[in-house]
Amino acid sequence: MSNEPILKVTAPDGTVQEISIEQLCVSNHLTYQALIALLVKKGVVTQDELMQEVSRVQDQRLGQNE
Repeated sequence: MSNEPILKVTAPDGTVQEISIEQLCVSNHLTYQALIALLVKKGVVTQDELMQEVSRVQDQRLGQNE
């Protein structure tokens, strides 16, 4: 048995699953990748616009450019 932290997550259908923080992070990352790919594919944003916004948000989050 692993010592890694387990979270209990309730799915929309009401079932409860136990997942690790690592599994949650991977799932979150894949969801963001899919969303970004779809937005770029549909022409909502360009890859350059996305990277500029990511940089802006990172700078803001880290307290730079206040």
